[in-house]
Amino acid sequence: QIIEQQLELYRPYPKQAEFHALGAVKRERMLSAGNQLGKTLSAANEVAMHLTGRYPDWWQGRRYTKGNHWLAGSESGELTRRGVQRYLFGRDPKGDPGTGSIPKDCIIDLNWSRHVNDFIDTTKIRFSDGSTSTISLKSYDQGRGKWQADTVDGIWFDEEPPEDIYLEGLTRTNAAMG
Repeated sequence: QIIEQQLELYRPYPKQAEFHALGAVKRERMLSAGNQLGKTLSAANEVAMHLTGRYPDWWQGRRYTKGNHWLAGSESGELTRRGVQRYLFGRDPKGDPGTGSIPKDCIIDLNWSRHVNDFIDTTKIRFSDGSTSTISLKSYDQGRGKWQADTVDGIWFDEEPPEDIYLEGLTRTNAAMG
């Protein structure tokens, strides 16, 4: 059975809850843990909350009050698709979007990459006040240049990025202090 309310079902364990809460007072955070312990899951749910404005009662982290804009990625297009994209949009976003952390009724538009098969480039997401959020998926192997030019509210690096991409990402958030 495919579950479409992943965001509503998410309950962080204590280390994840601490990570989320720190977002209210820290500009940068890192969740470090072993393999398969929920780092990508917690990041995907936090980013989904920010993009949709759907914050649960237990939420203590930063809250956005209107549509916002994000970049997210990992080492390669394939890894971004298998991690970030899968957790946000589900295993088959072309056939069945909304089975990841971003609810189906919030997905306005999915734009697909012309360079990597089944890879989302940019998505428009309906925020709770009716405004629009966006998220663009990238990969580190595209190089620093693909991370330039945008002004964004937040960046999610799913794996530790090379220093030049990290610094470029940080620069993209300067205006919003994301």
